[in-house]
Amino acid sequence: MDCIFCKIANKEIPADIVSEDENFVVFKDIHPKAPVHLLIIPKKHIGPLSALTEKDREAVAGMILKAKEIAEKIGVAKSGYRLVFNVGKDAGMEVDHLHLHLLAGKPLKFEF
Repeated sequence: MDCIFCKIANKEIPADIVSEDENFVVFKDIHPKAPVHLLIIPKKHIGPLSALTEKDREAVAGMILKAKEIAEKIGVAKSGYRLVFNVGKDAGMEVDHLHLHLLAGKPLKFEF
């Protein structure tokens, strides 16, 4: 499989990793849209959100809980942060590996 996020999770290519456990890797986005822009990915390859099935429920919940944990750890939980799943190319999705964006570090406007 030629998935860049799988390669990051498997340490085949470098990334600025903020946190890692047995299920997830959290790393800095290389094209940040906010002062804090992290990606939370499952280590196991799971396709995009549009391809999820019931068996992926635990992974998705785990990603959200991991985001909460990281927001607390890096000190943005009180000031606020945004969690975003992009679904499909029109939404800006570039990698077909389930990932959650955590954005923070400034007031975030809701823009389209």
